[in-house]
Order: sequence, then C-alpha cells, then structure tokens
Amino acid sequence: MTQSHARAAKTIDEVVGRMRAIEARLDPGDGVAAFNRMYLRVLDLVGGHLAAGSFQDRAFAEDLEVALATMYLDAVDSAGTGRPADEAWQPLFEARGDRAVRPIQFAFAGMSAHLSHDLPLALVATCIERRTTPDTPPVHADHLRAAELLEQAEAEARASFEAQLGTPDARAAESLQHLVGSFSVARALDAAWATTQTLWHERNLRPFHDATLAAVTGGAVLAARLLLTPVLPPVEPPVDEG
Repeated sequence: MTQSHARAAKTIDEVVGRMRAIEARLDPGDGVAAFNRMYLRVLDLVGGHLAAGSFQDRAFAEDLEVALATMYLDAVDSAGTGRPADEAWQPLFEARGDRAVRPIQFAFAGMSAHLSHDLPLALVATCIERRTTPDTPPVHADHLRAAELLEQAEAEARASFEAQLGTPDARAAESLQHLVGSFSVARALDAAWATTQTLWHERNLRPFHDATLAAVTGGAVLAARLLLTPVLPPVEPPVDEG
C-alpha cells in the first residue's frame, strides 16, 4: 500500500494515475480492487465528457471530482498504514478479503459510501472553495450530468455481474440478485443531493451539522454492511500448480 498523506492529486489525470497504481498492486480478488475498477470506469467517463465540454462549469466539475476521489484515496492510504479508514469506508476495508462476497457487492458497497457520505461533503467543500452555492447554476445541472455517467457505469457493472454469476445454487443466486438490487445509483444521488442541501444550510450551525453528518455516516455504514452480506459459497482462490 501507499504511504499515508501522499502528495494530494490536483487533477483527474493525477487521480487516475494513483488509482491505476492501486489497481496494479492489489490482488484482483481484493474487495477494494473491485470498487477501484468501477471507480476507474466512472473517472474514464467523467474525463471524456469533461474534455468534450459536456459539463457547463468544467473547473467546478473537475475540482469536485478530485475532492471526492481524494476521500477514497485517503481511506486507501489509511488502510495501508494500519490506521482505520473513515467510518463510512470501514465496512469495505474490513470485508475486502472475504471470498464469500462477490465483486459487485464490493463495488456497490464502495459506491454507496462514495455517494451517500463523501459526495455531499465534497460538494459543500467545493462550493465553499469556489465561492458559490449548491443552488447556483450550473451546479445542480452538472450534478445531473454526472449522475447519467454514474448510472451508465452501474448498468455496465450489473451486466457484467449477470454474465459472470454462473452458480448452480439458483436460490442463493436469486438472493444475491435481490441484495445487489437494493442499491441504486439514482436513489443514492437523490439522497446525496438532499444531504448536500441540509449540510450547506447547517454549515455554520455546527451542532446541527455534526448531528446530520453522524446520521448520514451511520446510514452509509449500515447500507454497506447490508450490501456485503455473504449469500453464496466462498470462491476458492486458484491453485498454484507451479
């Protein structure tokens, strides 16, 4: 793992570089690697649309994406030095080696923490930094544009999951499908926007802000633990015949 407090990324290209380094050093069966792969796909989509001018405020959109990615990268760095990750990320890092949890469960558990917990914090912080507000155009319009890309990445992940399921235990497979069906990027983004509005109006009312954040964090932890529930037999690692 990387050392904690590595130089902070300033652009999406730098974020992608750090995440590709994470991908290169992790076992493909690692639960964090499963989320990292999905996140890289999201960043590929976002980067392409930034370059194409699909976002109305490109500078804000890139700053937001970097701030958001940094929260995940900080969690990876913390885990790499034996320190606990942020509470919202702990379920993913604690379960990362469980072979009875499938890659799509890890991917969605990470995405749940990423959207329900980190996104509102990153939106508020980026608005403050850029001296704007969540209600100032085109912040919400660009949020909806990003939502379309996230939903595309979710659909790709689900299609891959369906193709790779291949289990003789139909009942267990059905249970897994119901479990991952409990997560929705669209619903997570709607909730994230509502949380952003609340945290924004409470930003100077610390007791209320902290109480809201504690409730959001608790909900993120609960959702992740649900998504990481093992429902299929463990996947045996390949045997090294060398």
